[in-house]
Amino acid sequence: MKRLLLLLLLMAWGASWTTAYNDHRGHNLDSLERAVARWTPDAVDKASVEELIQLNRAYRDLMLGYQQLNQEKFLFYARKALQISQKQGWNLANADAQRYIGQYYYGHEQYDSALVYFNHSLQYIDRMAAGAISPTNPNGYDQRDIDDQRSALYGAIGNLHNVMGDIPKAMEYYRKAGEIFEKYGWNHSNSILHYNMGETWVDEGQMRKARKEYDKAMDFALASGDSLMMVNVWKGYGRLYLEQGRTWKSLKYLRKADAYYDTHAIAESGSRTENLDYMKVVLSRQKRQLCLLTGILTGLILLALGFLLSRKKAKVAAEVPSEADDAPELTDREKDILDLLAKGYTSPQIAEALSLSPETIRWYRKKLLVKFDVANSAELVIKAKEEGIL
Repeated sequence: MKRLLLLLLLMAWGASWTTAYNDHRGHNLDSLERAVARWTPDAVDKASVEELIQLNRAYRDLMLGYQQLNQEKFLFYARKALQISQKQGWNLANADAQRYIGQYYYGHEQYDSALVYFNHSLQYIDRMAAGAISPTNPNGYDQRDIDDQRSALYGAIGNLHNVMGDIPKAMEYYRKAGEIFEKYGWNHSNSILHYNMGETWVDEGQMRKARKEYDKAMDFALASGDSLMMVNVWKGYGRLYLEQGRTWKSLKYLRKADAYYDTHAIAESGSRTENLDYMKVVLSRQKRQLCLLTGILTGLILLALGFLLSRKKAKVAAEVPSEADDAPELTDREKDILDLLAKGYTSPQIAEALSLSPETIRWYRKKLLVKFDVANSAELVIKAKEEGIL
């Protein structure tokens, strides 16, 4: 879920270049491709500025239309748009195309390449802010457009540093984006931003920082009226309290979130699945806690009724399942990750050792928590040792 929201945030930030995006998905993409096919290199060289502006917009529409349908065509038309804008010195169009190409490499986990394009995009935005001439506005670039594009890049670069494990650097860029959001009152974007920051701090075990970010996310969600973001924050609270061992409070928020997901089962299936996984862990821990409390009370009664002590011990010993029966089945990859966790490796370190992405490692860690019915990595290692897996 975290990765999904980060990608949504990356796609949501940033205004369109000089015009709104026309949705050309489906059959319209074919007709638009036929329209731009007549623009040979010679024709482009002879085109007027007005024609180049329209052609650049057409390439951009094709780029965005193919973004979810065909990644190769998406990249092809992004580069076609960039060829025109770079030759004409159109800074906003250059920044826009560079950012989308960077987003392509981000989605393919080629983070070094993504950072190169994001930084190129940021350089064009700096030129706009320094007073570069706009091809469509004699008064220059609008400050709001500049800030909109800049916040998009700050968020994208922050995401890159996040997945590469440089959390302080990621937070630095997230805060820069947040300052722009607050400047214009973009409450929805700020809600997503602070929710993601909260998720990051939970992953890092910084629960106080996580709570502060979730609280900010909720404030901005309420200000924007975004019910889905409110629900996501409830899920965040549930996860946070689960990590702290406060299962009853965790369950309160997770149930509130599930009530919403239940009425939006199709649109929010992924979020609900994650929420239900957390609820499963919470209920399992509560069951163990109740069993423990019952055992303590039973022990006190047995102490008062000494003659029953030996019978109760024999009964408990007979009812305890063997460690071999309880031990969950693990894949080879899960065993490798569990071994490295036991050695004190962090998610980024495990990712590097196994040549996987940090998101993949975090996903495996969540699966291990569910399999062992534990709340955090420390309990995971302890239980694995108790069951003879480590």
